[in-house]
Amino acid sequence: MKNKVLYCCFMVVTLMLNAQMTEKQKIDEVLDSWHLAAANADFEAYFGKMTKEGVFIGTDAMENWQNADFRAFSKPYFDRGKAWNFTAVQRNIYLDETKSFAGFDELLDTQMKICRGSGVLQKENGQWKIAHYVLSIAVPNEDVDQLVQIKEKRDDELLLELKKNQ
Repeated sequence: MKNKVLYCCFMVVTLMLNAQMTEKQKIDEVLDSWHLAAANADFEAYFGKMTKEGVFIGTDAMENWQNADFRAFSKPYFDRGKAWNFTAVQRNIYLDETKSFAGFDELLDTQMKICRGSGVLQKENGQWKIAHYVLSIAVPNEDVDQLVQIKEKRDDELLLELKKNQ
């Protein structure tokens, strides 16, 4: 009897862990296939992985793309058959208790060398969709001062403009 109780407890825990792993695996697949769709210049597959209200934050300070604007910006790249090629080399996925939202961060191998992607996925009609994505260029701490010098003039001008418009 004791063995049956232990076995049942083990099975319940195993099923719970498998359900958690299954959701994380689904999210992993969505993100990998999203990046692959860009690499293959498959516009419909790429944007099909995003929510209708999806947001893409790019590496430039002014790149805060709402879905329709991001589609318009991206279309010529996809039409030429060459968008961008990001491959995840490390990824962490965080599910909320309801398993309807997930956050993630990832390190990417890109044409800009190592970048970081992070974002939020939302479950819509049983499918995980990217609701918010942020792309950042990874800068080693010892190179930050040099980078600041490179971008200082443009950033100062942009900061003045942004503060003026507040």
